[in-house]
Amino acid sequence: MDISRELRHSFVSILSDSGIPIEAISRSAGHVNTEVTETVYRFQPRPVLMEGAEAMDGIFPAQDAT
Repeated sequence: MDISRELRHSFVSILSDSGIPIEAISRSAGHVNTEVTETVYRFQPRPVLMEGAEAMDGIFPAQDAT
């Protein structure tokens, strides 16, 4: 996957997770209708993946970059 497609996926997913209506996201992404936005670009992480990521955050706490 090229970087521009990855960025588009991230853009759509972040807006979707933030509660932005799919119609607005579709227009912002330059899609003619919401079908492509919903079926190709919108990605919702599975809850089990999020649980795993949160557990790893607890195991490996963030460190200051200083």
